[in-house]
Amino acid sequence: MTLSSKRKVIQSIIVSILINGVVPVVLYNLLLDYFTSFVSLLLATLVPLLDNLYHIVKYRKFDAFGLFMLTGFILSLLAFILGGSEKLILMRESLVTGILGLIFIGSLFYSKPLIYHFAIRFSSNGQSDQKNKFANNWEFSYFRFVIRLMTAVWGIVLLAEAVIKTILVYELSISAFLAVSQIIFYSVLGVTILWTVIYRRYAKTRLDLLINEK
Repeated sequence: MTLSSKRKVIQSIIVSILINGVVPVVLYNLLLDYFTSFVSLLLATLVPLLDNLYHIVKYRKFDAFGLFMLTGFILSLLAFILGGSEKLILMRESLVTGILGLIFIGSLFYSKPLIYHFAIRFSSNGQSDQKNKFANNWEFSYFRFVIRLMTAVWGIVLLAEAVIKTILVYELSISAFLAVSQIIFYSVLGVTILWTVIYRRYAKTRLDLLINEK
């Protein structure tokens, strides 16, 4: 990764934290002078959604985070219709994260877990020869172990993040939670991505040795 690319990634992370963390907190506190705490919270959490909808319209495709926020907003509306409390609105992202974690863990009971399908989608870039090469690696028990381990780690991490934030919902004030929740989310996500990159490199080196020995 070039220096320019690293700067763009850092800038993107900073902007995302501002939009998804700082702005909702500030907006929530400003709206309290005009609306109830419940309505203020609902309006403040629209900011991340609108930002992601803008990117969806601009690039004409859904991304994972945009779909995540959209699902969360739908859950927020359901919570409002069903008479949900402020705590339930705050927990909506944790609910989605927890469900995703359970999906990762549940996929371990299938012949090929979720990470396998993600990896073959993003690493092959649509090239059939690369897809076949990747699929052939499934014959190696070590490769299957790596894929299942990565799937399990992502599932456990997402589920743990949801549990931690659910606990904090009842331990912190709304303002404090809005500020802390995004820090937790990006920290957990960042550490897990870093582990994935490092472990993938290590696993690839070992797998190449096994393939050459075959």
